[in-house]
Amino acid sequence: MKKLIVLIVALSLLALTACNKKQESSVLKVGATPVPHAEILELVKDDLAKEGITLEIVEFTDYVTPNIALDGSQIEANFFQHQPYLDSFVAERGLKLKTLAGIHVEPLGLYSIKFKTIDKLKDGAVIAIPNDPTNEGRALLLLQAKGIIKLNETAGLAGTPNDIVENPKKLTFRELDAAQLPRVLNDVDGAIINGNFAMEAKLNPMNDAVILEGAESPYVNIVVIREGMEADPRLQALVKALKSEEVRKFITESYAGGVVPIF
Repeated sequence: MKKLIVLIVALSLLALTACNKKQESSVLKVGATPVPHAEILELVKDDLAKEGITLEIVEFTDYVTPNIALDGSQIEANFFQHQPYLDSFVAERGLKLKTLAGIHVEPLGLYSIKFKTIDKLKDGAVIAIPNDPTNEGRALLLLQAKGIIKLNETAGLAGTPNDIVENPKKLTFRELDAAQLPRVLNDVDGAIINGNFAMEAKLNPMNDAVILEGAESPYVNIVVIREGMEADPRLQALVKALKSEEVRKFITESYAGGVVPIF
């Protein structure tokens, strides 16, 4: 009788352990910047819950920590960056991260409280730009596309102010952390700001940007994972939910062109 009781208790403990492991495995932690990434993820929580997956959104306010956290297995995926930034980051730090899916584009824009049209940009103006390699080059390419500066042909996506070969307005550039750019608008003539940080600062890209990237931008925002996790059913379910018609409609209606779905 005692052996039977011991056996029953042992089987119960095994069942409980298996249940707990199953519950743990159904939790999916995804890192994201608040706007629009975390907002979009909030929208798909219920869809994932129907699949037995509990989505935990871990918010970050910078562009470095989410990749470090992913590489360190603190989260299972992140959603905040574009492909050129990921390529630069993993090459620099030797991380084994990869793209799982592309979701949307956040057009980069030039904002100012001192002028409303680009023809009012004064000679000698101070323009703040992102200081991370890919977004800095992206900002300069935007100015070049509008005929404001010209870059060395070899600069590519990683251009810096040192690559400027023509600067007829003699602009001065301040290189700052991307998250800080909305806060310095009072101190500079203009700032080129990433879409997510612009919206966090209550700037409407379509209405407030002096100049803005088009929807053809190659800087698609992506879901990123560790290498080898591609077949994880939780991550596959996440991508399916993010590419739903519900999410497309939400993006289109909520961000007034400041976020453009690519699916």
